[in-house]
Amino acid sequence: MRNVILVHGAFVDGSGWAGVHERLVGAGYRVTVAQNATRSLAEDVAAVRRLIALQDGPVTLVGHSYGGVVTTEAGVDPKVSALVYVAAFAPDRGESVDSLIADPPPGVSVPPFLPMRDGYVLLDRDRFHASFAGDLPEARARFMADSQVPWGSEALCGSVGEPAWRTRPSWYLVAADDRMIPPLAQRSMAERAGATVVEAPGSHAIYVSRPEVVVDVIERATATG
Repeated sequence: MRNVILVHGAFVDGSGWAGVHERLVGAGYRVTVAQNATRSLAEDVAAVRRLIALQDGPVTLVGHSYGGVVTTEAGVDPKVSALVYVAAFAPDRGESVDSLIADPPPGVSVPPFLPMRDGYVLLDRDRFHASFAGDLPEARARFMADSQVPWGSEALCGSVGEPAWRTRPSWYLVAADDRMIPPLAQRSMAERAGATVVEAPGSHAIYVSRPEVVVDVIERATATG
């Protein structure tokens, strides 16, 4: 059985993977969609490790955005045979999302974070469409903005121990029109990880807007991982 686990990022839940899930299941994969609380990195990693333990055979672990941090930490599990980063953070040892975004180059777009409250952060609803989901219809982006999941500071600042990409083959889908994680940063993280890189037009929500592109990368990773 070809097993795939899909790990969502911050501000969203696993429902955004619906298009990817439908195509993978139709192609004969066994697909599991994580539903992480995004309160802390440790909690999310533990949740994904529980899902890995339930799989019968090798696992391709797929992470979007902050989900890339989770897969980088959880992916050292012996069952994990390949990693796929979808417009995702791919941190090295000791790095977190917070450290990776701390010093953006001049002129690049930055996420429209609202001030943190009670240890959680959200994105500005009015800027969500342009920043996170520029290639989705306005109504879909508005729903995503209005249904945001608060992102905990312990997830934002959670650092990685031993990164799985050092011992697992990895693939990286660069979203060329991303305004949350600059494409330049995506390429840099992918190169550092030694990932096989695929680049395609798309916003940070490329996993929603272009599921067929994401599935193609996952299939390649699963076939050779």
